[in-house]
Amino acid sequence: METNPTALLLDLAAQAQRVSDPDTLHDLLSRGHPAWCEGVADVQASVDRETTSLSDAEFAERCAAAGAPWEQGMTRGEAVSALAFETWDAAPAAMAYTELEERAARFGVCLLGEEVL
Repeated sequence: METNPTALLLDLAAQAQRVSDPDTLHDLLSRGHPAWCEGVADVQASVDRETTSLSDAEFAERCAAAGAPWEQGMTRGEAVSALAFETWDAAPAAMAYTELEERAARFGVCLLGEEVL
């Protein structure tokens, strides 16, 4: 199994484009979800490291530039999370997983069971 979350998510999204079987799509989603979570965690840690030495004003500017403004009342940790999610959403791996989710949804497949909905 691929250990690089980006490579895995890109591969799974490519595989999903060739299948329409709901069970196969569910399997691809199930395999991709932990990689998506790992990618988010990696970006979160990276953003945290990169912004630790920034002043609040510098950090607010960086958030705004990424489309994740540091809104009044947010803690620095919340702003780090917002910036990390904006950064991750723009990454090819996250976009690939979104494509996979959308493909699966067209065939009625998601990771949430109907009893949850």
